[in-house]
Amino acid sequence: MTTTKGFITPEKIEKYREAYRTHSIRPITARAITRSGLKEAAFDHHVLRSIRPIFSIDLKTMPVTNQKMSGRCWLFAALNLLREDIAGQCNIESFELSQNYLTFWDKFEKANYFLESVLATLDETTDSRLFSWLMTSYQDGGQWDMFINLVSKYGVVPKQAMPETFHSEATAGLNHVINTCLRRNAAKLRQLHEQGISADQLAAEKEKMIAEIYGILCQCFGEPPLSFDWEYTDRDKTYHCHAGLTPQSFYSRFVTQSYEDAVSLIHAPTRDKPFERTFTVRFLNNVADGRPVCYLNVTMDVLKKLAVKQLEAGFPVWFGSDVAHGGDRKLGAWFNELYDYEGVLATELAMSKEDRLDYRESAMNHAMVFTGVNLKDGQPNRWKIQNSWGDENGEKGYYIADDAWFDQFVYQAVILKQFLSDDLISALETEPIVLEPWDPMGTLAD
Repeated sequence: MTTTKGFITPEKIEKYREAYRTHSIRPITARAITRSGLKEAAFDHHVLRSIRPIFSIDLKTMPVTNQKMSGRCWLFAALNLLREDIAGQCNIESFELSQNYLTFWDKFEKANYFLESVLATLDETTDSRLFSWLMTSYQDGGQWDMFINLVSKYGVVPKQAMPETFHSEATAGLNHVINTCLRRNAAKLRQLHEQGISADQLAAEKEKMIAEIYGILCQCFGEPPLSFDWEYTDRDKTYHCHAGLTPQSFYSRFVTQSYEDAVSLIHAPTRDKPFERTFTVRFLNNVADGRPVCYLNVTMDVLKKLAVKQLEAGFPVWFGSDVAHGGDRKLGAWFNELYDYEGVLATELAMSKEDRLDYRESAMNHAMVFTGVNLKDGQPNRWKIQNSWGDENGEKGYYIADDAWFDQFVYQAVILKQFLSDDLISALETEPIVLEPWDPMGTLAD
């Protein structure tokens, strides 16, 4: 048998074995790793001294929410911004907007967007990268602009008007069924196209398919209310009832902050994404003909300064990050040096933020809300985070991150337009650079 230089021989394995046995660190740390696991062995206890839930800017916000077994963090985080606005006006101590209501319409609109994408790519081969991506695109996750698409079209309702259901809180099983249904429909539409069916006939077939999806969603989430009465008791124990509201009238009447004008800033320091330029992502949306996903790429210094500025003015900040690095769920902390994997494994793992994006080591995967920051000598050193994983961990569900983690793993922040400089507002007018659906900035928060 002819071998190459890359072939692993018994002689090479013996060298590897000897190198391991005589290593100054690995056989020793192996004792802790095999007993407690890599994560526990790598935990740096000294970092605990820095996990202080004390902030020089600390917005008073309501108790955390819980997305449970669903990928709806982006909806929860965005609705939490709206509820603070509503509660402040109505003098309410605690309440929630219906996450189930927007989940219904998001699922419905995404199904329609999926089928419209199929119709737009009928001549694409089934083994193309685009078609393969489209067949996996139906999911829970979302983006800020997708949230705005939903509330602009459907409004919002209090949680009492459309409470959670089994499948709004645990979406995996339903997602599997809907994905199967959509892929089956995709195959049918493409087969009809091959048979020479007209575009109008294909559109009619698609309407039958989307009607079926609507029915399935009603079975699993309940029917969305057309109107409702909103009842609550304020902090002064005064009873209020607003009768005959629609989701759209409730939204326009009680949400006063101009979140539809907010700008999605990103920090993507890769060579293909110049700063102060806008970007969009092909085939990434939930509402057909809705507002496209749009990002403005800025430096980390600009991103942090604007986040601080918005918090100083009393407004929480919706943001997107990668929570797979440096986090301890029980402590409710994301600290860049919380785990010393390099030390216990005696290997190099450090990568630049640019390389982590380019080589798919990291991407935005979770959306939360900044509700505070601690400033030392005018610079942030830790951030307060309102998460949507319930109140069991951290400080009753509020988490803390150090500024080094922010630098490396925060990719996006939504900033009200009033806080942007004239230069950034001008940059928003540039023609967006179109990214492919599989670009790291096309990753959805879930």
